[in-house]
Amino acid sequence: MASEHFENYLKSIYAIETDRGKVSTTILSERLRISAASATEMIKKLAEEGLIMHEPYKGVHLTETGKKQALQIVRRHRLWELFLVKVLQYEWDEIHDEAERLEHIASDKLLNRIDEILGYPNRDPHGDPIPSADGKLKRAKLRSLSSVRGGESVKVTRVSDSNAEILQYLQKLGVRLGKKLAVRERMEFDGSFRVEIDGKKQFISAKLAQHIYVE
Repeated sequence: MASEHFENYLKSIYAIETDRGKVSTTILSERLRISAASATEMIKKLAEEGLIMHEPYKGVHLTETGKKQALQIVRRHRLWELFLVKVLQYEWDEIHDEAERLEHIASDKLLNRIDEILGYPNRDPHGDPIPSADGKLKRAKLRSLSSVRGGESVKVTRVSDSNAEILQYLQKLGVRLGKKLAVRERMEFDGSFRVEIDGKKQFISAKLAQHIYVE
């Protein structure tokens, strides 16, 4: 199996398993934008390699070996994203596709050097945790802004990187990692918010609030 193709499957299965718990052939094929038949064929190959377990009607989950490999891919991707922002001055909405390509060509030696130069970070530019070199991952319990009540003050700790346009809009609003938001009002009829950021009043829709995680 081609290495890049192989790694994309592992990373996608890990992401779906983390977000939803269950990985079905349908969900995997939709995420990778491939046919269900192609996804089924790759699932068989991954199972033969001992990287996943596939139980009919129960879905797919990574084995310990599969999870370890998936976390190494995630580590490469997130370190590259941070390198692009911190060293090459990319914006946070520009880095995903670049990191997708770079994650497949980096050696362990190069990644360890990047890790060292960046000061051994534990978060990428969007607030997602970066796995350590030995495959350990620390997850913080976060809540989305959509669960916050009016009158609370919170700090942004993560934003979803699933949509570049959302990241661009958040930047215009002044929403960045570490930024403090004073929630002045929550509209109960539609779940939207009026917040204050750096002394400026902003409106955040219910949909947008679901992409912002705070503590």
